[in-house]
Amino acid sequence: MKSAKNRLIQFERVRIVIARTTGAAIRGILVALLVLTPALYLPVSSTNGTEIVVFLAILAFFLTFAEYNSAFPSFIEFRDAPPVNRLRFVGLVSMVAFLTLICKNAYSPTELTSGFYVIGLGVANVVDFPYSPVRLIVLMLPVNASAPLIELVRIAASVAYVAAMVTIASFYYAVKMRGWPTGNGAFNVWTNLPLFDPTKGGDVVTRLQRDGRLNISIGVLLPFVIPALIKILTDYVSPISLNSPQTLIWTLSAWAFLPASMIMRGMATLRIANLIVEKRRAYSTTESTQTA
Repeated sequence: MKSAKNRLIQFERVRIVIARTTGAAIRGILVALLVLTPALYLPVSSTNGTEIVVFLAILAFFLTFAEYNSAFPSFIEFRDAPPVNRLRFVGLVSMVAFLTLICKNAYSPTELTSGFYVIGLGVANVVDFPYSPVRLIVLMLPVNASAPLIELVRIAASVAYVAAMVTIASFYYAVKMRGWPTGNGAFNVWTNLPLFDPTKGGDVVTRLQRDGRLNISIGVLLPFVIPALIKILTDYVSPISLNSPQTLIWTLSAWAFLPASMIMRGMATLRIANLIVEKRRAYSTTESTQTA
């Protein structure tokens, strides 16, 4: 009986290791494909561009695989609290894929790329208004930028910004309507917030609330601040050239994705802080009841 129980425990351990390794490998492959997507469909701007992209894809695969295959977290937050990272990945994939198809329309248009270009143009006509982040991105371009480049940047920035807003709205729905993260079981702060030290000093709730509000504030301001800073720095350094389609895709994806990721992190930390407050309140109520 005891040997059978030990074999069952060993089998369960092996199953967990295989499942974790398989999941880490799948995640690594998906991240590598994300890095390769623009290079597979668009021309490379330099002779060494292909080698650089392949190297970055391999590096992204190994970093993702090592992080998710390890039982101990290192730097990726909310690893065991879906759907935070899944929404982030889907949002970034959507940005890169849509922008790739829109940029491809300028080189070898097809019915598919033309359809996405028309959709992007419609989105740009709605999102591009005075003082909007998209308008600031367009104003960031050099004075001698060509009209086709300005229109392409305008459309790409609009699509990336809307994709970021949809990603944030999806996570807001998961928090408010689906009760994230309580639906996934107990929330492990050490596993899901490896960069947060709860023993550093001060009340944990206060620190989480401060970090959450700070992340949301910075995330809201970044789409406005980044174009302004780039415009100011052009007087001192060479500006980023968006003539290369791959540079345009990754620059605008980072411009839209990083603020969205920070806002989602802020929403998540505020939610965790509220859960800790509720736990403390329930514990104090139970303790006072038992004392009475």
